[in-house]
Amino acid sequence: MSENRTLDYYNKNASSFAETTIDVDFQKTQKRFQKLLPMQGYILDFGCGSGRDTKYFLSQHFQVDAIDGSEKLCRIASDYAGIKVKKMLFKELEEIEKYDGIWACSSILHLSKNELKAVFEKMIKALKRDGIIYTSFKYGDFEGERNGRYFTDFTEEKFEKFVQNIENVKLREEWITSDVRSGHGDEKWLNLILQKN
Repeated sequence: MSENRTLDYYNKNASSFAETTIDVDFQKTQKRFQKLLPMQGYILDFGCGSGRDTKYFLSQHFQVDAIDGSEKLCRIASDYAGIKVKKMLFKELEEIEKYDGIWACSSILHLSKNELKAVFEKMIKALKRDGIIYTSFKYGDFEGERNGRYFTDFTEEKFEKFVQNIENVKLREEWITSDVRSGHGDEKWLNLILQKN
């Protein structure tokens, strides 16, 4: 299954991946998400990678749970963010109405469309009423393996069509950004904010 190859990739490349993402300035997007949440609300960092965003949200006085599927990234992120990061796969999310916001920054893009629909349904269940999801995908219409990892890319039209089949959620905002990592400026990302109905 695609998931195992993708996790192998992150376990093998955890240190270099963390190094290239840990210092990226993501505050514009973080702030856009956090202003939709209650003060000191409860966030799930869903596929936290290096722990960069977990650390930021903790500094803003949010309660944060952080998970990642890669054991090595869990260790790196725990050290960096100063909280225990739980090793968990996206499909293992079973919380009910626990979070004000779920931050899934370039993480769930590694799932196939079928898996993605099921995981979105779990995310919606895990949110409190009117809870917020931020997520991002590479921009395009590719789906499959690329550089040792599985990717599902979306354009605005493709995502709008995809989300119509998911109950109890509405798309609030979508915008396109360039990749903020050095040397990746020509890559485009689709950023999405959804809200539980």
